[in-house]
Amino acid sequence: MNASRSGKGRRIVLWRHGQTAWNLERRFQGSTDIELTETGVGQARRAARLLASLKPDAIVASDLRRAAATAAELSAVSGLPVAHDAALRETYAGAWQGLTHEGIIERYGEQYAAWKRGEPVRRGGGELETEVADRAAPVVLEHADKLPENGTLVVVSHGGTIRTTIGRLLGLEAHHWEGLGGLSNCCWSVLGEGARGWRLLEHNAGTLPEPVLGDDD
Repeated sequence: MNASRSGKGRRIVLWRHGQTAWNLERRFQGSTDIELTETGVGQARRAARLLASLKPDAIVASDLRRAAATAAELSAVSGLPVAHDAALRETYAGAWQGLTHEGIIERYGEQYAAWKRGEPVRRGGGELETEVADRAAPVVLEHADKLPENGTLVVVSHGGTIRTTIGRLLGLEAHHWEGLGGLSNCCWSVLGEGARGWRLLEHNAGTLPEPVLGDDD
């Protein structure tokens, strides 16, 4: 989106889904459609109350059940409809999906190490991170472009997809995306629109922020 045309003030809240059983087991979910645990539903309900206080203007979510159910909690308290889009799904990781972290290291150690070094890797024969950004970032921008001035969009998605989308919107080269730490279940990151484009205002937040006061606001 052209920041100079639309001016400052719009926000994109990228919210990771709540806990699943595979999260607890440290199984790589990818595009596998795993539902929330009871704890995950509770996390979504609590976070939704906080995010509703930001008075969002729109919600868009991955169509996988864990993200859709998380988004539904915000819809319930905000009254906003949820637009679902498969382009916001988690990275498809082929043979890695369903494996535990230890299983991935055991079977695909070299591939895992190359990925962590920032090399372009098709984990398990799946998608490149740049391909995830190619599909997800345009959807986020399309919905952000519809916001009113000073409006807020909530995007409900998955940890890997959120990281690649943030990296793309900030203009970072792909091998730097891993520098963005992971998101905890039902935590979020916030991008704000400034004079030079999008900037990262919060990362892995679980509470509402205090305003930034000082020379770098």
